[in-house]
Amino acid sequence: MGVKTEFQDDTLYCYLSGEIDHHQSFAIRLEIDDKIENSRPKETILDFTDVTFMDSSGIGLVMGRYKLCSQYEGSLTVCGLSDSTYKVMKLAGLSNIASIKKGGIKNEHK
Repeated sequence: MGVKTEFQDDTLYCYLSGEIDHHQSFAIRLEIDDKIENSRPKETILDFTDVTFMDSSGIGLVMGRYKLCSQYEGSLTVCGLSDSTYKVMKLAGLSNIASIKKGGIKNEHK
């Protein structure tokens, strides 16, 4: 559970896994924020393919990373979403601040 990151060609890839809830999201945010602040990527991609559960903390996770990426003039993509998580993120208005996709990194980006 947690996050695995990889920086390549000005893109930060963040592979999220396990449960994203109030308890887990804090550590995930710290890890991703540290990578963004140190590498200042042009694009950050959050891949939710291996996420098994998400509560509202997942929405906050996306919003906070968007704000941080924007400070460094970077963009944010969220991918690997289940149908229900995709709908929740669209309803929350996250598609207005980030690119929201159902397919994961391996399917669409690399």
